[in-house]
Amino acid sequence: MTAARLLRTAALAAAPTLMATHGAPVISTFGPLRNRTMPRLSGRGRPDHIALTFDDGPDPLSTPQFLGLLAGRQVRATFFLLGREAHRSPGLVREIAAAGHEIGIHGWLHRPLLLRGPRATYDDFARARDTTADLTGQQPTLFRPPYGVMSTAAHLAARRLALTPVLWTSWGEDWTARATPESVHRTVTSDLDGGGTILLHDSDCTSAPGAWRSALGALPRILDTCEQRGYGVGRLRDHGWPRPA
Repeated sequence: MTAARLLRTAALAAAPTLMATHGAPVISTFGPLRNRTMPRLSGRGRPDHIALTFDDGPDPLSTPQFLGLLAGRQVRATFFLLGREAHRSPGLVREIAAAGHEIGIHGWLHRPLLLRGPRATYDDFARARDTTADLTGQQPTLFRPPYGVMSTAAHLAARRLALTPVLWTSWGEDWTARATPESVHRTVTSDLDGGGTILLHDSDCTSAPGAWRSALGALPRILDTCEQRGYGVGRLRDHGWPRPA
């Protein structure tokens, strides 16, 4: 079991106790139920469009390769950046923004929110948001929680900071050591439909070493499949959402 899966399991195991403390709405953790009952949180958009999103960057080794591939395909995406990694690679953050990609935040550190209190949650979000805003000159409006697990404290902090939480409807399980371009493509497209949001990772900072290569290798085939099914691919801001207040 990878570190990501271990942390997700630990967070879910701790949920009953933490819910008593924070009232955490853990329904957002369970993909099929979330997709049916919380379409906006799941990233549902217009039926002829797919939102392409990446987590855990930026990484000076891997992220430029994703940027190059997307530029060659004339596709723009949404990157949910970790604040600490953005602080380490400021020029790369600016490069992502200059290429027309949308930037959201993934927190400052990649830690389960169910294990954090309200103050720590707010401080983590604010630090990531402000760092990204300082680097790009534009305040981010989107947020994705680590491991896709929200809490009441996270919802309240996001509201205070004018951040809209967004999860996903389809992922590639590209963080594992056993992932391959073929497995990532198969997993993403097996339950992908119009209006969905894809989650991939452009960094392996919280994944198996080199795991990003499986996502990069799968990406051209994923884009081809979307085109064959008649879906446009782009950023969450192109997904037909009303802009957050």
